Amino acid sequence: MGRLYIVATPIGHLDDISARAAKVLKSVQIIAAEDTRRSGILLKKLGAERATLIALHEHNEEARVASLIEKLKAGDDIAVVSDAGTPLISDPGFRFVRSAWDSGVKVVPIPGCSAVMAAVSICPLPVDRFFFEGFLPAKSAARVKRLQQLSSMGAALIFFESPRRIQATLEDLIEVVGTERRILVARELTKIHETALCGSLEHIRLVIGEDAPRGEFVCILEAAPEKDAEDAEALALMKILSSELKPSQAARLAAKYTGISKSRLYDFVKN
Repeated sequence: MGRLYIVATPIGHLDDISARAAKVLKSVQIIAAEDTRRSGILLKKLGAERATLIALHEHNEEARVASLIEKLKAGDDIAVVSDAGTPLISDPGFRFVRSAWDSGVKVVPIPGCSAVMAAVSICPLPVDRFFFEGFLPAKSAARVKRLQQLSSMGAALIFFESPRRIQATLEDLIEVVGTERRILVARELTKIHETALCGSLEHIRLVIGEDAPRGEFVCILEAAPEKDAEDAEALALMKILSSELKPSQAARLAAKYTGISKSRLYDFVKN
């Protein structure tokens, strides 16, 4: 069988391609790209134009997987690349990788650039623990609901946002967690207009203003204070228990699990 290579490519600066990634892209028989036009520029620079270049994106992946698996079984090596960065991180390719595993095909990672890790590496906020959300919901009501679920975690929250929605998302975050929680927003990483800002939500909202510049944002929201995270977990538990039990019984059981006093837990559902 051939091998399936998952190849990280530059997120901006083309010189960030690794020597191993370049070698693989020059050696495979097929390159499956999210956008063949964008990937074609990189492949031309690398001299990796002998491979057959095909489109593999969210709209055609399901239909194309079977034929690509047959190519692998016939002995062809295939590389998957996204528009930029590491494939499958909020990009297509999952169905293909899963089918390759199911078919006994060797799946090989060729690590390298990632917008997420690039932002983490320069972030002045604690990111020893983080949760990656990808893209938040596009509509405000759904976005607020999701942020309410995520923002009380005892871990930094990383998500992508478009320039069209960054201002609205910052406003929704302020509604959920207040103005003082800190956030890093980075855009155009490794490119000419690379920008990274860090400060309170209110400060960043004012700096970005209504007319956000071009370029997708990587955002890292500071983790909730430990007490807030504990309270959020306890409140969620109390909501579940109190739907089946009397508040006093729910508080007693939740206290055993969380270590928080019964009276404080009881207040969660009474207030």
